[in-house]
This record gives sequence, C-alpha cells and structure tokens, in this order.
Amino acid sequence: MSMSYDTLARVHLLIVLPAFVLGTWLLFARKGTPPHRAIGKLYLLLMFATGLLTLAMPAVVGPRLLGHFGFIHLFSLLALVSPPRAWLAARRGDIARHRASMIGLYVGGLLIAGGFAILTPGRMLHALL
Repeated sequence: MSMSYDTLARVHLLIVLPAFVLGTWLLFARKGTPPHRAIGKLYLLLMFATGLLTLAMPAVVGPRLLGHFGFIHLFSLLALVSPPRAWLAARRGDIARHRASMIGLYVGGLLIAGGFAILTPGRMLHALL
C-alpha cells in the first residue's frame, strides 16, 4: 500500500522543518563541540530521510521523467549524497569538504528547494501560504 501525496508531503514537512531549525542552529553555533556533533548527526539523518522520502513524492509541477521525477528531485539527490559526504569528511578531518557539503546541503536542500516549494504556484506550500 502506498501513501498518498498529501500524507507524504505532511511527513516530509515533519522531517524537514526540524532539520531547518537544527541546520540554522548549526550554521551559527560554535563548531566542533559535543552539541555541534550530536545535533549535526541528527540534522544529517533528517536530511537523508527527507531525501529518501521526497523520491517517493511525484513531481506536481513542470515536466516529469518517467511520469514521476521532476527538477525538484535533483534536491532529493543532494539530500542523499551530501550527508554521508559531510559525515565522512568530518571523520577524516577534512573540515573544508565537511563545511562545503554542509553549506551546500543547507542552501540547496533547504533554502533553494524550500524557496521553490513556497514560491511555485501549484505546490502545496505555495497554496498554504
């Protein structure tokens, strides 16, 4: 049994809204501290989960590939690739790559994708706002 788009969208919001709050905190908090590391792991898990979940959501605006995937799904791929890349970079001590992955994930996965979701007519968040 598959979930409806409406259900998937609501679950997506339940995952991505706390990720936005945590990601914003991480952006401004002191780096390398135990809270930074713990919250960072939670943030990466939430973003990875939202990447998986959004792949199950069909595109509702614009052209679709295979009747399902749209341009917005490129951000799903970002949310699947960036968390392990950021985590592995931090584990290796490659702070420059970790920082770049985290900023790219926040800007691309939250700000840009979220902006499209809010500003694009036909999308659920646009209709709600």
